[in-house]
Amino acid sequence: MLSRRRLIGGSVATGALLRGGLSLAEARKSATRVDFAVPPGACDCHTHVIGDPAKYPLSSARTYTPPIALPAQLARLHRALGIERVVIVTPSIYGTDNSVTLWAMGELGASARGVAVIDERTSEQQLDAMQRAGVRGARLNLTVSATDAQSARQRFAALERRLSSRNWHVQMFTTLEVIAALKDAVLSASRPVVFDHFGGARGELGLTQPGFGALLQLVESGNAYVKISGAYRLSQQGPHFEDMGILARALIGARADRILWGTDWPHTNSNSGLSATALSPAISVDDAHMLNLFATWVPDKALRHQILVDNPRRLYDFPAAVAGLAAASAAPP
Repeated sequence: MLSRRRLIGGSVATGALLRGGLSLAEARKSATRVDFAVPPGACDCHTHVIGDPAKYPLSSARTYTPPIALPAQLARLHRALGIERVVIVTPSIYGTDNSVTLWAMGELGASARGVAVIDERTSEQQLDAMQRAGVRGARLNLTVSATDAQSARQRFAALERRLSSRNWHVQMFTTLEVIAALKDAVLSASRPVVFDHFGGARGELGLTQPGFGALLQLVESGNAYVKISGAYRLSQQGPHFEDMGILARALIGARADRILWGTDWPHTNSNSGLSATALSPAISVDDAHMLNLFATWVPDKALRHQILVDNPRRLYDFPAAVAGLAAASAAPP
């Protein structure tokens, strides 16, 4: 995690940003405490970092503008939650510029991995540098473009070809409709496919909603992983999201070794209704409460370890132990 020097530097930088009038993502302390034993080596598999736009410019094609969210804030959150590893995903606001993700990974060190966004202009040399930095996947955001099945198939096939020489997975942010249309392509894919945020399944639509059966089949096949993250985006039944718990249990029941968990920090809001250039405040989420909900969805301690530790360690190529992890994580199973 962050060194003392980097934490101090991060605090100074944070103060400078605030004095300069730039908005920082809310870093409130939750009154909620994590109420179960988080296993050593647990990983938050879905986060974003938003840098100072003076240093990390946002894409002119972005659809929203989030507050700054820094690695030091993320490290503080993870200390409070008992999380020791993290996956940082380049958000759509940067297009195919992965600079902020690479910077954040460098700040957080060996406990961090990344998922990049690339296109035909991304050079092999850039991909090599990302590999060395800890990037282990490439993301397709199919909610902004290529929302129809044909375009999604073309983009997925193109990315598969581009990654043919690399042991990276493909991560997709999409809908159940597109997932169902891509089912055969995912089943025949040469690499794992990871679906963000329950694959877009809606809590109120339940287990029989169109496309959820296809998602379950893909998970059961072993070709697909699903992140049980972002429940607050997919349900109206907060704060306990019982409907998302039903979906989570179904996915875990299909194949527990293909399930990942993430906070979705810093909870950006791309649907605020504001213009693309207006500051869109983050969604207020109690991350400790959401982690506690995960424990209610997964009451079995061994299954929790599998989802929080073993699955991400395998997919993201984490070592058996990294500096800063509790000694127990280095003990033989």
